[in-house]
Amino acid sequence: MASPPPPTTPVPADFTPLTGHCDCKAITYTIKAPALVVHCCHCTWCQRESGSVFALNYQVESYNFTITSPTKPTLIRTPSPSGDGQIFGRCPSCGIALYTHYDVNKMRVFVKVGTMDDASRAKVRPDVHIYTSTKVEWMDLKSEVERGVPCFEEYYKTKDVWRKESLERVEALKAWVEKGGKVGDWVVE
Repeated sequence: MASPPPPTTPVPADFTPLTGHCDCKAITYTIKAPALVVHCCHCTWCQRESGSVFALNYQVESYNFTITSPTKPTLIRTPSPSGDGQIFGRCPSCGIALYTHYDVNKMRVFVKVGTMDDASRAKVRPDVHIYTSTKVEWMDLKSEVERGVPCFEEYYKTKDVWRKESLERVEALKAWVEKGGKVGDWVVE
């Protein structure tokens, strides 16, 4: 049975699609909708996986994320703190991780903001800082708090942080999946 068409995502008039690529530009992508949420994650897993002190992830429905290059990512399964596992989409040539998704919510993609083109990356800011209990000591989040960005020592309740539109989009996503919605093989194994 063919997958039903995905729900229409309400996109503000001033939103322009975001683009990105790996280092060697063998893989390019486009994001067609605003983020459900942008996490700045300070957990030790994200620190290790990113090779940096945090990971900045732009979460969006899988049908709003498109690989636009002929080259498709290599999918690498890794463990995750939850035990559910996660899958990294990496360039088969340069090895750069472009996105992840988790077994528990394969229909959402966590795009690595550092892989976005400069103009796209300049438009993205964290909506929330998570796992700040393990952030590096020298990182001061005072300016983020002053900007109104919530900071949590661990995780948070989605309904307490996400915008109403994002919560509605996730409900539409769940309904689509229940009707048999499927995404491309660049997301799931």
